Amino acid sequence: MKIDVMSHTSQFLDDDLVKKYSSRKSEVFQSLDCAHMNGWLNPDVSVVDEILKIRDKVLSHSKCLVVIGIGGSYLGSQAFYQMFTPYFKEQDFKIIFAGTTLSSSYMRELLDYLETVDFSVNVISKSGTTMEISLTYSAIKEVMEKKYKKEELLDRIIITTDPVKGNLRREVEEVGYSSFEIPDNIGGRYSLLTPAHLFPLSFCLDIKELISGYFEGLKYKDEAFSYAVCRRSLFDQGKVVESFVAYENNWYYYLEWLKQLFGETEGKSGVGVLPVSMIHTRDLHSLGQFIQEGNKIVFETFFKIKNMPNCNVCGDDLHQTNLLVEDSVISAHVSGGVPCVEIELEKLTPKFMGEISSFFLLVAAYSGYLFNIDPFNQPGVEVYKTEVRSRLEK
Repeated sequence: MKIDVMSHTSQFLDDDLVKKYSSRKSEVFQSLDCAHMNGWLNPDVSVVDEILKIRDKVLSHSKCLVVIGIGGSYLGSQAFYQMFTPYFKEQDFKIIFAGTTLSSSYMRELLDYLETVDFSVNVISKSGTTMEISLTYSAIKEVMEKKYKKEELLDRIIITTDPVKGNLRREVEEVGYSSFEIPDNIGGRYSLLTPAHLFPLSFCLDIKELISGYFEGLKYKDEAFSYAVCRRSLFDQGKVVESFVAYENNWYYYLEWLKQLFGETEGKSGVGVLPVSMIHTRDLHSLGQFIQEGNKIVFETFFKIKNMPNCNVCGDDLHQTNLLVEDSVISAHVSGGVPCVEIELEKLTPKFMGEISSFFLLVAAYSGYLFNIDPFNQPGVEVYKTEVRSRLEK
């Protein structure tokens, strides 16, 4: 992994701001080391063998796993599933991500489909009370209870939740479903190396390779802090939007994962960089004009993959053309007053993606502290939930 923060941002940065925020390095590092919710810095992965054991059992009787989760309980899994699943090749086993919508048409079609296929369910919720998850689980469980015997459900329902409390933990204790724990010291958006993600991902990639890369990425503390300082300094200079840009279509949900990571981490007390995302070259034809000549509130972070499968079109390697376009776009946008960060991966593997993901967890946490907010809470999301509850009770 190559991280180039300064080549295309230094000309835009205020040296005094950079010096101001850089001087807080020891304070920020200490704050993270002492934080209650920093379990993701040294996650317990001893559960991997149990994950693989239950995965193999599911594969022996199911053609599909329905993952019921939302936000931090599913975005990482969907990101990697999309990234490492072929675009067009039919899969013998597939994962469906549910619990992310209250659309009645989607739910109706999902329930109708599940009546036609052998499936298992992984319900993921730390609290066990998230509305979308509870409603989806209840609806799917009705289908399962009609379709399977009680003893079969014990092998087909896997619950990932709080170690000791909540509705789902009580259900595990009363019924005896297989279960995994989400540690108290790891929040949803930082839970990539917990069973909330490792279990679903065990069906589509080598999770041991992902874990290896994740721990490698945690070594990039200095680089992550430099990136956080750059982001904080640009914010003070009016660059309040960060656009994450990829040149591969299967990065869509990975960029969504980054948006939640930074949006929930920083968006408090009237501050925070707004995370958005683009997939090029598609979005060059819809938003490229704004980035080049519009309101200069944006800076960009570009992902580059050095090596991809070869495909010759009109005598040229298409991936090399893709990289040429990316370099050209960076040059053009910098000339238009848009700071750009570049992150390059040698190739697209679970190990490299684990590495880059833990790096971004560090960046988000450091950025939160530089904004003088708690990187690990999200009090604002309770406002709409309270409003929904009050209206449902009327």
